[in-house]
Amino acid sequence: MAHKDADYQSCAVPQSERRGYLTMFMIMLGFTFFSASMWTGQVLSNGLDFSGFMGALLLGGLILGLYTGVLGYIGAESGLSLDLLAVRSFGVKGSYLPSALIAFTQCGWFGVGLAMFAIPVAKAWFGDDQMIMYALVVLAGICMTASAYYGIKSLTIISYVAVPCVAILGTAAMILAAQQGNGTFIENFAKSTSDMGIIGGAGLVIGSFVSGGTATPNFTRFAKGKWNGFWTTVVAFFIGNSLMFFFGAVANIYVGGNDIFDVMKNLGMFWTAILVLGLNIWTTNDNAIYSTGLGLANITGLSKRSMVLASGVLGTVAAVWLYWNFCGYLSMLNATLPPIGIILALGYFTHREDYNNPDYVPVCVNFGAVLGVIVGAVVGNLTSNGVLSGVPAINAMVTAAIIYFIGGKIQK
Repeated sequence: MAHKDADYQSCAVPQSERRGYLTMFMIMLGFTFFSASMWTGQVLSNGLDFSGFMGALLLGGLILGLYTGVLGYIGAESGLSLDLLAVRSFGVKGSYLPSALIAFTQCGWFGVGLAMFAIPVAKAWFGDDQMIMYALVVLAGICMTASAYYGIKSLTIISYVAVPCVAILGTAAMILAAQQGNGTFIENFAKSTSDMGIIGGAGLVIGSFVSGGTATPNFTRFAKGKWNGFWTTVVAFFIGNSLMFFFGAVANIYVGGNDIFDVMKNLGMFWTAILVLGLNIWTTNDNAIYSTGLGLANITGLSKRSMVLASGVLGTVAAVWLYWNFCGYLSMLNATLPPIGIILALGYFTHREDYNNPDYVPVCVNFGAVLGVIVGAVVGNLTSNGVLSGVPAINAMVTAAIIYFIGGKIQK
């Protein structure tokens, strides 16, 4: 008997395997519970007063929500993963570029997430014992890789457990910290003397999760209905990201750090802090390594499960190194990925009939799409470095769209 493609890595998810609004909301909300987003909250609270902070959250959240919401819509309507969508918009071989970029960034974040759990816990619990730290990295890596290995069902279970715990306990700790602090929360924001600006802050908000957000179709393909995929993504991403930014801001203001773990530990909630930190990272890490597996499966032709195991081992072994070295590449990567999403969307909406045609044979390489990502990434990085003005993600997407359309006309 042929092995069932339980992860639907090579075909659309059938309607019988689709899930309702609540399940998709839990999966997408858990995906955004990303500890590294707290770093952004810390930076925003240092660089903006409270009104600027809220303005950056709203503007950046709107742009990020529209970007990911459209991808969620496409994934839900087509039932296809990011990589299968890329085969049609980038070509069979051309799809290796977006698959590789997503796999690399998500595997990198997986490793960073493991270290973000192990390092503070080992330091607080065992006095920064290196052996304990590496043991925690391995233990967390095994658990998080295992949940991604078993696919959407295990991702759903983890999300249903983790999301309420992190949201309720984390918010309670944030409120307790604010009540015990000197002055009001808003007044502490107003101490900022930076001239970051709302546009700059919005760019950070977008960049904090655009890499994960680009992989949205990998999960919304399991949604019942295209608008289910759209709205669960938009609402969950806005709530989840905003909560993480507030966690980071509160940690910065009241304990001088960037993690709700430090806040809870300072409040005498040590074991609860470990629980929240672990679940917070788990909900993102299993999604990240799941997307890595799908991307590598598209490139190698091997199964998603085998690629999850391989990338899980790699991310675990390199976790501490990634923690200290990978984050420096994030601004570059975050400007590289939005062009992928906009080309996936343009390819889908301008050639929708091809996605529903079982006899459609994609080209080998869509050079307009590939070049669009490359040139868009260059423009996005120039914007990030101040050479060009504007929001890096927006400039990158506009450039990629123009190149994509020009390339399509030429390649015909």
